[in-house]
Amino acid sequence: MARAQHGTTSRAQSRTGLLPLAAGILSAVALTGAAFATVEAAACTGPAQYIRHDNHIELVGGCVSGSELPTTTGTRQANALPENSKP
Repeated sequence: MARAQHGTTSRAQSRTGLLPLAAGILSAVALTGAAFATVEAAACTGPAQYIRHDNHIELVGGCVSGSELPTTTGTRQANALPENSKP
């Protein structure tokens, strides 16, 4: 009866399992680096704030200007102000 060489096959299987693991780790590192580069390139000076005027609320600061936001056509009034609003 011939004996199977278990040491050789288990080594080959463990090496083939390392390739998907290394590829996953490499892609995670690359995506993390891309995320950090994107945040650094945004160059926002500070968080946006909502400031209430007589009859409207204005968005001041941040990376998005008020002109880039969609306009509303209805007469619906907001009951609650955002957390970072200033009266």
